[in-house]
Amino acid sequence: MTSITSQVSKNKTVDRKVVERWAQTAALAADDKLAIDPVILNVSELLTITDSFVIASASNDRQVKAIAEEVESRIKAIGGPSPLRIEGLSEARWVLLDYGDFVVHVFLDEVREFYDLERLWADAPRIEWSESDIASAR
Repeated sequence: MTSITSQVSKNKTVDRKVVERWAQTAALAADDKLAIDPVILNVSELLTITDSFVIASASNDRQVKAIAEEVESRIKAIGGPSPLRIEGLSEARWVLLDYGDFVVHVFLDEVREFYDLERLWADAPRIEWSESDIASAR
């Protein structure tokens, strides 16, 4: 069972709804950069290291980078944290933005198909992320 608050850094706790809004914003940012099928999986009941995965893909490495950069920019713009760690940006095949409470995965399309995180985490419920969902959460 997860608590209502979450540890973003060693000194801050953040309400679960705020973290969900950040993940939704990440999915919307990816979608705005024409990502392929952005989804949010709630893995909080399955993992102890994070609460959700945002997964998206793109057809080329430049678009993968653009999506990752847009996600980071949008999260900051709404007062969210910077990623604790970013991996894979130079290769742009699988970029991982680790925010602690949620992790954003931006894949090159064929890499996403190969690793198939949605199948691996098929038991995780999906979180809605449309613009109207985000607006109603405010």
